[in-house]
Order: sequence, then C-alpha cells, then structure tokens
Amino acid sequence: MTGCADMKLLAHGLLDGELDAANALRCEQHLAACSHCAAEYEAFQALRQAIRTGDARHRAPDALKSRVLAALNAASEPAPVRTDSRRATARRPSAWRRWTMAASGLALAASLALFIAAPLRGPDLANELVAGHVRSLLVDHLTDVQTSDQHVVKPWFTGKLDFSPPVVDLASAGFPLVGGRLDYLSGHVVAALVFQRREHVINVFIWPGSTQSAQEASRSDDTFREGYHVLHWTEGGMNFWVVSDLNLQELQEFRQQFQKQARS
Repeated sequence: MTGCADMKLLAHGLLDGELDAANALRCEQHLAACSHCAAEYEAFQALRQAIRTGDARHRAPDALKSRVLAALNAASEPAPVRTDSRRATARRPSAWRRWTMAASGLALAASLALFIAAPLRGPDLANELVAGHVRSLLVDHLTDVQTSDQHVVKPWFTGKLDFSPPVVDLASAGFPLVGGRLDYLSGHVVAALVFQRREHVINVFIWPGSTQSAQEASRSDDTFREGYHVLHWTEGGMNFWVVSDLNLQELQEFRQQFQKQARS
C-alpha cells in the first residue's frame, strides 16, 4: 500500500495523468483507504477544475482605466510654456520625445491589458494524450485485456468504468483490434482501445463528452505533436481521441472505418 509520504509526491502525477496504470492503481487504493489524503486530493481536483472552467480573467477597475487614459493623454499633449523674469521662452518637447512618451504609455497600457485579461491556461490535452500513448509503449503496457475479439473486450470494461465504450473490430479494413486497457487522463479513468496497422500502434482514448459533429471536431482538434498525429471527434455522447505515428491519410481512413462500424 502506498504510504502518505509517497502519496504526496504521486498525487500530482495522478491528477495530471502522468502515472502508469500500476502506480495509478496503487494511488487510487491508498485514496480509498486514507481519508486525509483523499481530502487533499479532492482539494487539488477542485482547484484544477476551477482553473479550467472558471473565468480567470479580471476586468480592470474603472479607476485604473482612468489613470491609464489620463497618462496617455498627458503624454500626447505639449508641455506647458515656461517663463522667467527676463524673457518668455516656449519650451516644448521635441517630436521624438513626444513620440517616445506616447509609445511608452501605450506599451504600459498594453501590458496592463494583457496581465488583466489573459486567462490562465490548463494542461494541453493533446500533449497529455501523446504522453499516454508513448507511456503505453515504453512500459510495455498496451493492454489489460489482450484479444482481437470485440465481444471479450467490451464486457471487460463493465464495472471498471461508469460508461460503456463502443468496441469495434476493424480487421477486415486492415486495422486489427489488439485489446483494451484502462488509462488515466487529467485525473480521470478512461477507456483505451488498441489497434494495429503493420508495425504501427493506434491508441483510441474514449470517455463521455458533449455532442459535436465529427467534421467540426476534426477541423478544430486534429493536430500533430512530437511525431504523432492526434485526431478527435465526438459522437453518441462520447469523446474519441486517436493517437498514432501512422501516416495521416491512413489514420483518417481508420477514423472513418471506426465511425462507420460504431454506427452500425
């Protein structure tokens, strides 16, 4: 059983989906048995969710806006005329000095605007998915259930997840099913289906998500990270993320075949 001291070190790895399945399971077992660590972990999750879904932007106070605008106006106006007892002399800043003063004011205003309005960004999901794909290859943990029979893989997930992922067999299309496993992404348990195309491994990560057309999702979410293609679509209330080093044309063919079989 993982001790509390170890748990404090591993909790953030579990939350970010950076642990392999064995260590993640040990942490889950410890959290189930230790109320103190479970409370700390829930606090981490709540903070993470607040940062991801909340509006981290802060509007500039009206007083600050007024001071910035006043500084810009003052920088753009000519200096007042100075006089002495002997003669009146109009001293104005040179055109270059007036320009640099105005530019400095604008730079200050832009910096304030960026600092105030820029939202905090959460972890990059595409990078996290690629990390999960690579981790499954490095630790030789592609599958928890290794079989090409979809009727064995699908019921294997029953009781291990709070949703039922669709499982298809694409051997006839040249993408044989290898098996399935549980994986961890952003602190959540997800389903991972494993397919193969020649020597290339294809990981399909699945979890519940909002409804979105496949065409819209592929336009906005398909990407290429660290030598791996990442394709995404949502259908039937599920998120589907595909990661592989297979060439893009064949991976898009895989997506089409998967969608076709899942709908039938």
